[in-house]
This record gives sequence, structure tokens and C-alpha cells, in this order.
Amino acid sequence: MRVRALGVVRSVVPYDAFAWPLTDPETSVGTDPLADVPSLSELPTLIRLKYQAPHRWTSLNGVQTLAGAGPSPWRELLAGHGIRDVASLAFTDRFGCWAFLDLWREREFSAEEVALLAAVRPALTRALRDCMAHGLRVAPAPWAEAGPAVLLLSPALDVREQTEQGELLLRQLLPTEADRAPVPAGAYNVAAQLEAVETGVDSHPAVARSLLPDGRLARFRAARLGGPEGDIAVTIEPAPPADRLALFGVAHGLTPRERQVLACLADGDDTRGVAARLSMSEHTVGGHLKAITAKTGLRSRRTLLARATA
Repeated sequence: MRVRALGVVRSVVPYDAFAWPLTDPETSVGTDPLADVPSLSELPTLIRLKYQAPHRWTSLNGVQTLAGAGPSPWRELLAGHGIRDVASLAFTDRFGCWAFLDLWREREFSAEEVALLAAVRPALTRALRDCMAHGLRVAPAPWAEAGPAVLLLSPALDVREQTEQGELLLRQLLPTEADRAPVPAGAYNVAAQLEAVETGVDSHPAVARSLLPDGRLARFRAARLGGPEGDIAVTIEPAPPADRLALFGVAHGLTPRERQVLACLADGDDTRGVAARLSMSEHTVGGHLKAITAKTGLRSRRTLLARATA
């Protein structure tokens, strides 16, 4: 979906490079990037500085460019590659933040181009959320008992060490040639978010949930070892059922009440039990169940719960 969308965007708003990560809708931390950037060797630094930038996607309302923005290390790094302007979009709705997009260009974006990007943002936001919903409806493959998936990063986000399972999961997220190491973009993102929290730039936890191609939901978490200048440990683990349930609800656009009903079902309650727990009539519960069925397309309660909590 993102590849097709970029092609359409480029036909009306040309750009020289781009970065389009998906994000965890709850924490807004990047997970699954699609990017074409000038220098892959500088990727860790680029991500670190992006998370420290004053015009982060978490503070965007619409489309923003660098016009009028003050100097920052992130902007200076881009200028070293001839990038003069960046058009940034955050794909957010009332259910969360689904992705952000940076379009890099050697010349400034015009007001007309910014208006075009703003016009397509709502439709792209809905498409991104729909893609997440579709992925969560896939019957996930089982997790293999293959040991822990851990990466050890330096304070500059250079990979010092990683377990075999960590490399395997990273390769599944961002497939690469067999003779090339996978790019640990997910690890870079949660580690950069950890630093952003430590410096007071942002308050979201350094956690991101990411869908693997086979339907499994992985959770990235970052933690500092030792003092402020210590290394960063990133773990990749199966997301607990509660995490999948939460993402399943917002991705399908369920209302808060519908998500409560679904959570009760996941706990094993029948219609009468849901009604008692939520202090509503069984008729009202039935109405919420019909709405959940319509939004998810899953008519079997067993299948619904299997996909929502796998």
C-alpha cells in the first residue's frame, strides 16, 4: 500500500528521498520503515536525531515543512546530503498514530504542494489503519521456542551484539539478501525513543508492537544498562494477548464501549456475563456484538476471539 501511495504522491509532489515508518498506534514509536535515504551507514544517527527533533511527528497537526524552522542537529545532518526541505506528515486519527512520513527534497516545498499532501492525509490514515486491521485478522503462525531475541546497542545505537533469534526476527520484518545483515530499524526506533524519554523530549514508553508477515505480533522494548551513558538492551518478544486485543480494537475502529465488550468476551464471559459486568442489558450487549461483527467481518465468536487474542 505504501509503495503504491508513494508512486501517486511522487507524480504530483516530487521528492528526492523519503522515510515512512509505521508506528505503534498507542506509543507512536516507529516499527516497520519503508525508506530510501542517502546514507544507510548514518541511519542510527539519523533516527536518534529525528526522535530528538523539536518538530517530531508526535507534535504535528497536518503537514509541516522546515520553512521557518530553527537549526537542529537533524536538519544539519540532512543539509550535509543536500536536503533543503522536508515535508512531514503524521497519520493520526482518534484511534492513534499509525505512521509518519518524511519527504526530503533539495528545494523547498510550495504551499500548493503542502496543501495537496494535507488533502490526501485523511485517506492515507484510514488505509494504514485498515492494513493493520487486515494483518490482525490473519491467523498467526505459532511462536517457536528458539531462545531470547536481544540486541545490545551502544549509546550511539551501533549494534554491539545480538542473539541468533534477534537476527532471525529482524530479517522477517525487513527481508534482506542472505549474505547481508538485516537492518535493525525496529531496535533503533525504540532505543531512540528511550533517549527521547530520558531527555524529556517525549513521554511515550520505549515500546513498539509490530506485525510480522506471518501474522505474529512482536513487541520491541528498550532499556538502559547502567548509567545515562550505558548501553541499551532491546528485546523482541511475543506481544501478550492483552496487547493484541488492544491493537485489534483500535485498528478496527471499535468504540471504547465495544472494546470493553470484546475484552469481557476475551475473559470468558457470555452475553449475560458481559451485561452484568458492564451494567447494561443483554439487548444492548447484542447491539455492540453486531457492531463488532460488522467492523471486523468475523461472524464466528470463536474466530473473533482467536484473532483478537492470538
